[in-house]
Amino acid sequence: MQIEKTVSGVRSQVKKWKKEGLSVGLVPTMGYLHEGHQSLIDRAVEENDRVVVSIFVNPIQFGPTEDLATYPRDLEADCILCKRAGAALVFAPEVSEMYAEDFSTFVDTSQVTEELCGKSRPTHFRGVCTVVSKLFHIASPDRAYFGQKDAQQLAVIRRMVRDLNIDIEIVGCPIIREADGLAKSSRNTYLSPEERKAALVLSKAIFTGKAMVETGEKDGEKVLGAMRNIIEAEPLARIDYVEMVHWDTIQPHHRIDGPILTAIAVYIGNTRLIDNFLYE
Repeated sequence: MQIEKTVSGVRSQVKKWKKEGLSVGLVPTMGYLHEGHQSLIDRAVEENDRVVVSIFVNPIQFGPTEDLATYPRDLEADCILCKRAGAALVFAPEVSEMYAEDFSTFVDTSQVTEELCGKSRPTHFRGVCTVVSKLFHIASPDRAYFGQKDAQQLAVIRRMVRDLNIDIEIVGCPIIREADGLAKSSRNTYLSPEERKAALVLSKAIFTGKAMVETGEKDGEKVLGAMRNIIEAEPLARIDYVEMVHWDTIQPHHRIDGPILTAIAVYIGNTRLIDNFLYE
């Protein structure tokens, strides 16, 4: 497995693969990889001849009060996981390699970024779309893989690819959970033992809401109310949002009559965690 730090190094290798007629999959990550990331790499390895994993903590998707400086990093362990999973190349650039000092070009979106995480993190998706667009141009993949845990991000990337006619297949992959139900996240490492136990209200709320929908409940407000009650009963939990939106538009839609995303963001102590379920 190769480890590349430069854009030119990645482009050179991908061009060689393409000349050999090989397909390329891309798994964009911010590192500190866990089983959720590995599931994306596994899927990419199954569906492509070569897989590139990017490991880059993207500064422009963090707000001024967010956890950029403390975001967990362990490149050595990440590379071991990537190699074990079958990745052919890890792209782990420095910030200066991705952004020139006078960098001033961004990729922005509207509508699908206005609700959910977009309300409390207004510059987040501009940073996500910009870095993902750059990675697409650098790695030139046939397919790119994103986890459903970040469902709004998945919707935003799909919209960007559609709107800008980017010739890449976007593959969404299921949420991977801990044995007790908590969605896998690099930020879970921030939780104290007491907070880790309290964080189970997220998956409990998600499982409750999903069960209500699957057994025929059509009133989204009733589903959201039941979910909020579960979260509000936990003293360490503070709700950012508990919302139901149309999966295609990410606009509020509380009648369960189509593809629906029900998503939550909850602070457990100082740690912001997200979870969701889809009903299609």
